[in-house]
This record gives sequence, structure tokens and C-alpha cells, in this order.
Amino acid sequence: MTAAVAVGALVALAPAIGQDRPESILPPGFGEPTPAPAPRPAPPAGTQPARPATPGPSQPPQSPTPGQPLPPSAMIQPLPATTPETALPVPAVTPAPVDPAVLARYEMPEFARRSLATVGPVAPSQGGLEADAFGDADGQYVETLMRRLTAPLPSRWMSILLRRALVSRVDTPSRTNGADFAAERAWLLLRMGESVAARAVAQSVDTDNYTPKLYQVAMNASLATGDPAGFCPLVPGAMRYAPARGWTMAQAICAGLSANPAQATPLIATAKRRNVASGIDMLLAQKVVGAGAQGRQAVTIEWDGVDQLTAWRFGLAMATGVAVPDELYASAGPQVRYWQALSPSVPLGARLAPAESAAGQGVLSSAALVDLYAAASTDDDTQSSATATANDLQTAYADRSPDARLNALRQLWGGAATRPSYARLVLTARAAARMNPALAKAEADHLVASMLSAGLDRTAARWLGTVPAGGDAWAMIMLSDPDAYRRLSYSDLASYSGGEGDSALKQRMLFAGLAGLGRLASGDIERAAQSLGVRIGADNAWTRALDRAARARQPGTVVVLAAIGMQASGWKDIPPEALYRIVGALRAVGLDGEARMVAAEAIARA
Repeated sequence: MTAAVAVGALVALAPAIGQDRPESILPPGFGEPTPAPAPRPAPPAGTQPARPATPGPSQPPQSPTPGQPLPPSAMIQPLPATTPETALPVPAVTPAPVDPAVLARYEMPEFARRSLATVGPVAPSQGGLEADAFGDADGQYVETLMRRLTAPLPSRWMSILLRRALVSRVDTPSRTNGADFAAERAWLLLRMGESVAARAVAQSVDTDNYTPKLYQVAMNASLATGDPAGFCPLVPGAMRYAPARGWTMAQAICAGLSANPAQATPLIATAKRRNVASGIDMLLAQKVVGAGAQGRQAVTIEWDGVDQLTAWRFGLAMATGVAVPDELYASAGPQVRYWQALSPSVPLGARLAPAESAAGQGVLSSAALVDLYAAASTDDDTQSSATATANDLQTAYADRSPDARLNALRQLWGGAATRPSYARLVLTARAAARMNPALAKAEADHLVASMLSAGLDRTAARWLGTVPAGGDAWAMIMLSDPDAYRRLSYSDLASYSGGEGDSALKQRMLFAGLAGLGRLASGDIERAAQSLGVRIGADNAWTRALDRAARARQPGTVVVLAAIGMQASGWKDIPPEALYRIVGALRAVGLDGEARMVAAEAIARA
């Protein structure tokens, strides 16, 4: 029996880039109306009202036909919905009668309850957007935008800004439930590879306010972070309001993790008998149960015959320290590699490659990537190539000789004749900032791009008098300088040669960035638009929506719409006129720094 047959309707994570039309990448049933939950007892006076039920009927997830390829837009559904035949009995408990009002006060005092009117883990004082970031935007409209957004994005800085918007503690927009809005945000973060941020957003809602949608996303967030113990506070409510095979198996897992093998063992046995899960999925669950206190159960995991990596398999493997074969990662989207980079259970040597990819995407910072290499350099199990990279990195940052530091940077970038990967520019950002502009003119383009990958805009601006006008370094400084005091002329723009890469595209990107930032005179904008063939006046549904959100001063909505405009496989597929609109809209709602960084990144990566 193949693994695909054994797991039934386990759905893989796969990218949805390049579709001809918008297609949902949510698991079956996600975002669709769900059946009204079983009525709850009316709360006593003074307690928090129950969450509104999600109206309308719902269709159960459909299992793929054995051997049929999964749709490329599919996301994660750990296990299909529970049916009466697969549901496991929960041991009956007859507690002594307790006044519900008294019990509620002990379980969650009033002062500790969090309102659904404002949800999110990061306050404005901690770097989040303001609470009114979505203003009077229609909540269902914003949710639809998030649900249809293809991620990951090609831009590191746009991804960083989108993460900031999604984790911010913001007011819930109209016509949506605060828990459902949190679910949409966390789901998009998961698709971006931001597993830790997704879990934080899901956990910013009190468990007694969870909706069926948030139960689904919370399970995926726990799996993406390799933390099946995160299921446990949610199991009773999930089994009542959003039953699925994953939650049925979670009963056994949580019994094992709570050192109750007498309950876990029969639950696992019943799950086997009723075919709730089988094959590698059942074995991984048994291994988690055996890892609990008094588990007394050793399970060996063999990946032979498994051809699909799912969230269930990834999460339980991370939780138990089981290495996932590299070839299985190819069966999932790039998001899973970013989850791997954030997982502390992965050995340091195995985390370095995915960590570089995650840094290039914006999931990891430059400082975090440097710290990871520093830790790997003292790890006995790290391969020699990684140790050599760590040594070069130490030289680039700490050697007293400027020549030695520059040579180390060249080694890290792959040699003087090679265009470095953007991830390596992120890795060396602060080492580049230590270079003397007068001693490294030949590497100015890469050094400035490296500094700006970490947002060191004022440090990069020091190179303005050193770099030649019309080169890549000059163009990036013209876009990123926070203290620019004059507008450029058409002749300044025409002097840019396009530098390394696609010179014609980069010329258009420079124009689009300067025009969006307001650093060109209006007459020169019209002239350059015609000569370069950039249709900055193009009008469509997306540009109108972006303009409306900018005029309404809704930075949260602007960020989501800007990300919609950047759905592409790479920078070469992003139209310059879209960059012009995005940069202008970000600037209009006060996100000037991010607008400058996005514009400069276009030059570095086009």
C-alpha cells in the first residue's frame, strides 16, 4: 500500500504561484460556511458572551483518489474530518457539580480575558502598526484578499512588512469575527513560512473564543512549529466544534504527553482499528505518545515508500527529532524549508541551508543568520564547508585588516566574478557596513546592496560621494537615502546604465521607484514614462483599490494590497508600474522606510 493511499485525505503543502486565475489554497472546508455548533449553555450574567456561530452549511473535506496527483494549490489539512465511524470515545468523567459562574472566574478571571475587538501579539509600542491600521475596511473583503494571496513573495522587504502588519495588535474590521480574522492572518503567515509568528497570532485569542476556522489554523501552526503539545488546550473544544481526524489523534497524543499511558494506549488502539490514521502518520503519533513521561514505547520511523511531506508528518517528526529526508522537502512548498529553519529540534548543520533561504525571504534577520553560523562553528557535527563559511564570516566581521575583510566577503559571495545570492548579501550586511568606502570601490555595488538588505540606509548613504554616478550602488542610494534633499532630473535618470543583470528592466525599476517616492519632477516623470515605456497611469481594479486604501489612511489594507501586486515567481516578473503604485501607496500611509527599501531591493535583485 502506498503512503498516499494510507493517509487518505492528508493534503500536502505546495506553492500556488503561476496560476491563471485566483484559486484558494486553503484546506477543504477552510473559509467556507460551517455548520452551526452545538448550542452552549447560556452564560451567567456578567460573563463574556459566547462567540457568534459561523452560519451556513459546510461540506466535509474530500479525499483524493489514490494515485491522483494533489492540486498544486493545496495547503495543509492534517487529517480529514471525523465521522461517527472514526471518532474515538472519550472516557466518561462525572465531575462533581460546580457553579459555572464560579468555575469561569477561576479558569479565566475577567481582568485576564482578551477582547475580540482588538487581536494580535505585537502592540504599536513594540513595532506593530497602529490599532486602526484597517480603519473602516470591510473585514470580509480583507479576509478574502489574505486568503487569495499567493505566498511566499519575491521581495524580502515586502514580506517583512506584511509580517509586521499581520502580527500587529489591530482592531477587528467590520463584518468579521475577531477569531476568524486572526485565523486568516495566521494562515497567511504559515504560507509565508512564518510558523512562529502564525502561532503567536493564533494564541492571541482566548481558547473559549475559538471558531472552527481558528481551530484548523491553530493545529497547523502547532505542527509547523513542531509543537504537538500546543494541541492539548484545544482538544475538548475542537472535538465539539471542529471535529477532524487530526483532533481525534490529538486526544491520544495529549494523553501520552500528560503521562497517562493508560488512556493513550486504548485511544491509539481504537484509532488503528477504525483507520483514523495509518502508516507513517500513525507511527509518528505513536512516537510522540511514547516520548511522554512513562510512555515506555520506542517506535522506529522508516520513510521508505513515503512520497509526500505533509504538515502532520513534518510537525510530529520535528517534535520527536526524526530527520525528514531531503527529497521529501521537494514534495512541499518552500514554506516548509522556512519552518525547518525556525525549528530548534533540527541539528545546526542541517539548519544552515534552509536558514539562508529563510533570511533571503525575510523570515530570519541578518543578525539571526550570523548567530546561527557562529553557533555552528563550535558544533562538532557541522560539516567542514559550513565551518569554513563561519571562519570567513568571522574574518569579514572582526579582522583588523581591511584587505582581509574584503577578501573574506568575496569568498562568502562566491568570488569576485560571481553575482552573490541575496541570502549571502543578508548574511554579510553588518560586515559590509564596516568597510571603508575609499578602500572598496570595486565592490561598491555588492556592499551597498548588502547593507540595504538589513535596512542600513544611512550607513549606505555614506558611500554616495565614492561610488560612480550611474552605477547600481548610486541608484540604490538614490532610492534609499532617508535624507535626500533634492529631486533628480531626467538627465540624472538617463545616466543610469542598468548595471549588473537585466539593465533595461533595472532602468525602468529605478524610474518607478524614484517616481513613487516623489524624487522626480512631474514633468520628468511624464517624459521618462514615455521614453521607458512604463504605463504608470494604468487603471484597473487593483490600482483603484490601492488608491482608495491609501486615501482612507489604512496602512494595513495598503500592505495587503501591495503584497497582492507582488505575487510573482521573481522580481523579473513584477511590472515597474506595479512597483510605482506600491511605493507611492506605502509612502502615502506613512511607511516611507519600507517603501525606500522595497524600491532599492528592486535594483539589487532585478
